[in-house]
Amino acid sequence: MAPQLFPLVALRDAVIFPYLVCPLLIGRPRSLKAVDEASHSDDKRVLLVTQRDLEQEDPRAQHLYRVGTLAQIHQYARLPDGPVKILVEGLERVHITRIRRRDPWFQAYTQPFLAPAEEEPEHLEALKRVVLEDFARFVEVHPRIPEHMVRSLKEVEEPARVADLLAAFLQVKLPVKQQLLELPSVAERLLNVGQHLHRQVQLLHLEQDIQKKVHSQLERSQKEFFLREQLKVIQEELGDDLDELGELKARLAGCSLPSAHMPRVLREVRRLEKLPAMAPEAGILRNYLECLVSLPWQGTPAAGVDLETTERILEAEHYGLKKVTERILEFLAVDQLLTLRPEAPHRHQPTILCLVGPPGVGKSSLAQAIARGLGRTFGRVSLGGVHDEAEIRGHRRTYIGAMPGKILQALRDVGARNPVLLLDEIDKLGRSLQGDPAAALLEVLDPEQNQEFVDHFVEVPFNLQEVFFICTANSTDTIPTPLLDRLEVIQLSGYTEGEKLAIARQHLLPKQLNRHGLSTRQIQIQQPALAHLVRQYTREAGVRGLERSLGALCRKVARQVLKDSHHGTTITLSNLQKYLGIPPYPPEERPHTTQVGVCSGLAWTPYGGCTLQIEVNVMPGQGKLQLTGQLGEVMKESAQAAFSYIRAHCDELGIPTHFPKEVDVHIHIPEGATPKDGPSAGIAMATAMVSALTGRPVRHEIAMTGEITLRGSVLAIGGLKEKSLAAYRSGLKKVFLPKSNQRDLADLPREVAQSVVFIPVEHLSEVLALALERPG
Repeated sequence: MAPQLFPLVALRDAVIFPYLVCPLLIGRPRSLKAVDEASHSDDKRVLLVTQRDLEQEDPRAQHLYRVGTLAQIHQYARLPDGPVKILVEGLERVHITRIRRRDPWFQAYTQPFLAPAEEEPEHLEALKRVVLEDFARFVEVHPRIPEHMVRSLKEVEEPARVADLLAAFLQVKLPVKQQLLELPSVAERLLNVGQHLHRQVQLLHLEQDIQKKVHSQLERSQKEFFLREQLKVIQEELGDDLDELGELKARLAGCSLPSAHMPRVLREVRRLEKLPAMAPEAGILRNYLECLVSLPWQGTPAAGVDLETTERILEAEHYGLKKVTERILEFLAVDQLLTLRPEAPHRHQPTILCLVGPPGVGKSSLAQAIARGLGRTFGRVSLGGVHDEAEIRGHRRTYIGAMPGKILQALRDVGARNPVLLLDEIDKLGRSLQGDPAAALLEVLDPEQNQEFVDHFVEVPFNLQEVFFICTANSTDTIPTPLLDRLEVIQLSGYTEGEKLAIARQHLLPKQLNRHGLSTRQIQIQQPALAHLVRQYTREAGVRGLERSLGALCRKVARQVLKDSHHGTTITLSNLQKYLGIPPYPPEERPHTTQVGVCSGLAWTPYGGCTLQIEVNVMPGQGKLQLTGQLGEVMKESAQAAFSYIRAHCDELGIPTHFPKEVDVHIHIPEGATPKDGPSAGIAMATAMVSALTGRPVRHEIAMTGEITLRGSVLAIGGLKEKSLAAYRSGLKKVFLPKSNQRDLADLPREVAQSVVFIPVEHLSEVLALALERPG
């Protein structure tokens, strides 16, 4: 027969047999063109030939076998990214006589494959049955070939077709499959296929037997030993001689753990040695041991307390806290004396410092200054919002992601056993279903107990007696009584205007200039402007808002400096609003004329003192008392007590006796959106009610504070310094206060004591006699 010409596609990873239907992914340019040419022909035939060298990306004629399979394309689909997916069916073997290159694809002249003389059908049928039996045994042990393939092949009658279909299932290399394709005799192909199937069945049986023997003979300890030895060999081959477990054991030996607890720790180390490296428990044990070795078990020698140096540091960094500084120095002096006497029964002080005051008055910076004065490292633990006991005592190792508590974490981070540890915002601890963290702090802050503090994660007692604990809080009201009993409270009051001006000049302004890259030649702030900034741009007990305002000024000036670097800027009273905008806090309004039913009270808040304008109106009614302005329960009870006193003393006060039945009294405190509470506004509300009921005006230059009883007695109040500062800021000239608070006047700032007259009183009648104008 004359040779026939067909498009040629070279295959790298497959040998296609006749009668086989399979998909092919065509991606090389020559093969794509050949497939396109064949798909547009009438018979859609293409020649599939396997290449000898699989690494050749662009094979030539010498790289191809000379026997291939003529196939027919049944489906043709072009994929979005360029390749073509075709479904072909092998038709017959062909012998390639010549390959012709027709750019950009190959064409080949073929002749039918020369088969030997006619073979005996009985012999071929017998071979086919034997081969199918071998294939059935192969399917039984092969995990991925379905059993229905055996039934399908038994229905095929032609032995040649069975041989070609079975050859496609063989898991042999491509050259072996090519040899099967090139065998001319059907009997030889069946024999070869049967031999390969028999060999693969034996190999699969042998693998199964080996796996059974390995699983039955290798015990767990032998397997671990074998894997560990393999790991050592791999590490040696890689040049990695790091033995993490050995290093961990060496660190444990040198970390000065208490000897009484070393056997327990070594028991954990032995457990870790037996565990596989990838076991979850191994990771937990490794983290636990790493935590143990990172804790500062060994005591750090502390430098002696130099009180003069500490005092110099405290005074240089904090203005207006002389009494607080003296109290801290006394505390440190006692601590140093106890340290120098090893024979003393209590070498550590029985109390913990707790700095209580409004935000921004310098509590945290005081703790840092104490650490510098003592020559110790400083650590900080934020307790605000902590509501889980495990945050203090740690999580047990049975929980996923367990870790030590905040106390031991802080000691591990600072790397010292005797740091100054600040427990910040201790008054903002929460409580939840996970426990009470304030109760967990009882052991931490008790020097009689904390020498053997046990964290749930570490499970080894740790001595906390060398830690210098300092707590901070805005108020002691929310601190539980058992915890407060362990604290030495030092009150930090708000600053006066003069103190704020001095702090701004000496500390805040230089700090902001350095932070913004400015010098004193580039920005000058006049004293009236700075005073105006303090009064109307900040309203706080501390100086944090003042520092932010100075920072805003520096940012404005820094921008001007870049525009005009030759001129400095002077901040005056007239141009301050240009830089900072409209003042958010105008001067506190107070009555400038005497009014009936209006009285100025004084209140204390965690953020400083403030004035309260108490207004009372009387109107025809049925003797009701109405209270508005977001008043708390205690303040409402004070108003009721004052109202009851007035009803009981109508004759003395000059009020008609029938007023409770015919008059309603309405008490209102402005800024109704702000909650207010406390008993100290009692005499102010009583004075305002008497003024409204008698028509006698209240002097506008006075303010008052004090709790009232049903008998008219004036009881002591707290926060006198903050309240007096509020009166001083508002320009009030006289302040009535309980006589029992007279001793607190010695703690008032000098400028307040010189500008405000304080009048101590014991009874409401004294207040009314001095505060109400006489009837005209």
